Amino acid sequence: MNCARDLRIYSASELSLNDFGGQALSAVTFTPVTLAHGVDIHDGALTPAAERILSPEAIALVARLHRALAAGRDGLLADRARRQAEWDAGAAPGYLPAGALPEARGEWRVADLPADMRRRRVEITGPASDARMVINMLSRGADGARADAAMIDFEDAMKPSWANVVAGVENIIAAAEGSLEAVRFGPSGEIEKRYRLDPDDMPLMMVRVRGLHLDEANLRVDGEPVSAGLFDLVMVACHAARALVARGKTPAFYVPKVEHHLEARWWDRLFSLLESEVQLELGTLRATFLIETLPAAFQVEEILYELRAHAAALNVGRWDKIFSDIKCLRAHPDRVLADRASIGLNRSWMLAYARQLIQVCHAHGALAIGGMAAFTPGRDADLRQQQTARVVTDKELEASMGHDGCWVSHPYFIGPAMEPFARTLAGRDNQLDVIPDAPARPDLLPESSGPRTLDGLRTNVRVGIAYLRGWNDDLGCVAWDNLMEDLATLEISRVQVGQWLRHGVVLDDGARVDRPLVARVFDEELARILDEVPADEHDAYRRAARDARSVFLEDDTRPFLTTISELATALAPSVPA
Repeated sequence: MNCARDLRIYSASELSLNDFGGQALSAVTFTPVTLAHGVDIHDGALTPAAERILSPEAIALVARLHRALAAGRDGLLADRARRQAEWDAGAAPGYLPAGALPEARGEWRVADLPADMRRRRVEITGPASDARMVINMLSRGADGARADAAMIDFEDAMKPSWANVVAGVENIIAAAEGSLEAVRFGPSGEIEKRYRLDPDDMPLMMVRVRGLHLDEANLRVDGEPVSAGLFDLVMVACHAARALVARGKTPAFYVPKVEHHLEARWWDRLFSLLESEVQLELGTLRATFLIETLPAAFQVEEILYELRAHAAALNVGRWDKIFSDIKCLRAHPDRVLADRASIGLNRSWMLAYARQLIQVCHAHGALAIGGMAAFTPGRDADLRQQQTARVVTDKELEASMGHDGCWVSHPYFIGPAMEPFARTLAGRDNQLDVIPDAPARPDLLPESSGPRTLDGLRTNVRVGIAYLRGWNDDLGCVAWDNLMEDLATLEISRVQVGQWLRHGVVLDDGARVDRPLVARVFDEELARILDEVPADEHDAYRRAARDARSVFLEDDTRPFLTTISELATALAPSVPA
């Protein structure tokens, strides 16, 4: 299949933006423009940039794969809702019955790892939509350090506006070709700096697509929104996979938020169908799946087995795992979690989940990637030194456990995160030979414990305000209080406040969490933020606080901030001269 198109890069800020408006995130009516039989695009989404990626071949491929897989996806999402209803009624996630999928327990291995996927000591992540960030992730920093892999993100780090999605696809196409460029303009419109890739000195590029639960509202097949993850995967594979293969590189992907081995089977079928359609050999597309939900933690081996033809690794997605722990067990008064900042591998269920993942992956020939160092560099040397020490300590633990690599959110911490892995690996690419002695079927259910503090509540509220301030400006991640806050950490903050409200948690200082207390904390934290930011940003933060308050105080906490992207507004892009 030939998915060729002309390429021209637009920044996300030059395209359409929409407002945060609740679960559907859009009050715009879908106005169809027919692209092919049964395929309609919203008229506001039919920008010149979108037309470039939506070639007739790409449109036809999206339609065929949607028709082949939509019913299965609908069934999987219905199963999720059914399981959550059971957990809300008192059941809890657990391991599959002993006789289920017995072949997953046998002597099998994933397909041999491609050469460029064997060393992944440090991976950096950021939004696909920002060309400069993509270039920086794929380049060496000022200190000469370079990550082994860069995860270019359509999910937690990127708001899924149509403008961002289209810009992300175009950035990835150009990066795959080694030609991505960007410029920074000065106040008078002059070019201050040009950013270019060095195609001969790039790390492994991996693309994280959106999760199974997300619909892409701007494109419909037979009247139904297409799966956002399917759309992302088709666009990248259709336009960039062959370019990568031609340059001796692996088309590599990350897949988030899987909850069940049957979901992994759905994704594996999508990979196989896509390979057939774009005339690639089976197993050319390789994927790392994030094990970042509580139910998936109980099915690590079954999930990896389903993916064995395409899997390269599994990842310990610690932040989203905390979100899932709270969400799945929201109705259980004996599973109310502590302040989010206090939960990490210091908690028994988190450590058991990480060790089990390493054991399963290495036993079957897949890499085991560790968690995120989410710091952004502090403004003073003392704070940066403290942050660096914490990153090194965390990565020393992960390397000593047998992880093959980890994540960072900022280039400043690539070197500090790399050092413990380089020292532990001692010239090896990975630790596939290290299989931890973990117990069979460890207890992975989170424990109800402290601390639960007013400061923890304040942190959640501040994150909510700051994140939705960025979201309203079309951003999916924000640097805030010396941390990189993305959708995962917003989700933790949101559902934790909902859990504490639901159970009337009494904080360590004796205060009971109720709606008046949460509302008071919102007022107080907004006032603090307004003292910290310039006056011309006050209205934006006030609006973000209203949005965050409405979401945090919902009577029935939604499962995700959103399950459908917003509809694009009609705004033609322009490019500065």
